[in-house]
Amino acid sequence: MDSAAESPRTTTFGAAWSLWALLLGVGLLMLGNGLQGSLLGVRASSEGFGNTVTGIVMSAYFGGFLLGSTLTPHKLRDVGHIRVFAALASITSVAILVHVMYVDPWVWGAMRFVTGFAYAGLYVVSESWLNGYASNRLRGRLLGFYMVISYLGQGGGQLLLNLADPGGVLLFLLVSILVSLALVPILLSYTPQPDTSQPESMSLIRLCRLSPLGTIGCLLSGISTGVILGMGAVFATNSGMTVNQVATFMGAFILGGALLQWPIGKLSDKSDRQWVIVAVAAIAMLLALFGLGHADWSPMALTLLAILLGGTTLTLYSLFLACANDFLTPHQIVTASSSLVLALGIGAILGPASAGLLMDWLGPNGFMWDLALIHGAIVVFGLFCIQRYPSDASEEHGHYVAASPGTATLGAAWTEEAAGEAIQLELHWMRSKTTLEIPGSVMQEALPRCSDRASCLTSPTAISAAYFAFSTARQ
Repeated sequence: MDSAAESPRTTTFGAAWSLWALLLGVGLLMLGNGLQGSLLGVRASSEGFGNTVTGIVMSAYFGGFLLGSTLTPHKLRDVGHIRVFAALASITSVAILVHVMYVDPWVWGAMRFVTGFAYAGLYVVSESWLNGYASNRLRGRLLGFYMVISYLGQGGGQLLLNLADPGGVLLFLLVSILVSLALVPILLSYTPQPDTSQPESMSLIRLCRLSPLGTIGCLLSGISTGVILGMGAVFATNSGMTVNQVATFMGAFILGGALLQWPIGKLSDKSDRQWVIVAVAAIAMLLALFGLGHADWSPMALTLLAILLGGTTLTLYSLFLACANDFLTPHQIVTASSSLVLALGIGAILGPASAGLLMDWLGPNGFMWDLALIHGAIVVFGLFCIQRYPSDASEEHGHYVAASPGTATLGAAWTEEAAGEAIQLELHWMRSKTTLEIPGSVMQEALPRCSDRASCLTSPTAISAAYFAFSTARQ
């Protein structure tokens, strides 16, 4: 019997159950993060910080976010996923307590920077962990499962704000408790970790060459997410909604994202992921254009639109993650996750600024125009990538040789990385032309026939040698 058929990684719930400790930890972290964001905004207002100062304090989070996404891979290589996760969660737990100890804008700005640094690292750890464990056949659904947990955690955190007075200490302590509890399941259970013993550098530029749609898409997804989370409440307020209606409107975005993550992720696993991305982005663009006539709409109608927009815009990030990781080997996943989180963070900074400019110019309609333009750009770039870089991801990411789960960390023996990016690109080309997958050992037999890295990308001799070696092995 095929060993793959018996592996829990062949079903989404089997893979999710194997990583239950990580997913539970992420859920608790997002509960704390959702509560923390609303709590600090309300408390800063009551303390008289002023809108400008509060905006600067809250934006310090994204400065730390960029730094954390860059530095985390080095620590993952040195000490592994579990220890980095525990350290960063502990830092987050301490940072929220400092907020209530020293109610001062400078201190809060510094702690928001520290919190952003820690959460960026936690995202890198979680997403590289998931991508390292998932096969291409399940990646979209597993990442969708992860995003559902994240959105439900964030939404639930918003509701926890009603448990106590934001002017007191209790809610700050609750955030610290939730973040600290996130460590317990991971530290007290066995959770398989990706191999980070020989990480391979993966800059944004190189990642963009391997998966342009996945990389640029994460940047554009960050912009749209920043628009929604940063300026959605402003749009709702300017549209005449009350405070309670604004809260419902923002919750509708998260609800829509949580509801559609799973079915869209499953669809992307069953069909061409690039076409799914284009279709989802096109629907989001049309919904945003439809929302331009919202002036006479009731709050309920706008809330229903928010559910649909959230179901399309907030599901794209996991699709871009899956698209990018479809073409990576395990040694590339950690540094690639860092680069993708970095792209998301850059976009999240640009999003509110772009929406603010358009809303100053066009009024509340600028919010919808911004979303329409962003998703229109995704559609155009997605169609270009489909034409120029047809999807050719294999059933298992990267170069592989089938093996039993006991022979390696992820159930596959991966070939040496000496071939580098040129051979990886060449493999994608060969798969798209021949619909054949070349095992790593056969590629190693063919590689010495290349005089250098660059020649492997263009040499017909190397291509023919690899194909001949594969044909021989099949016989």
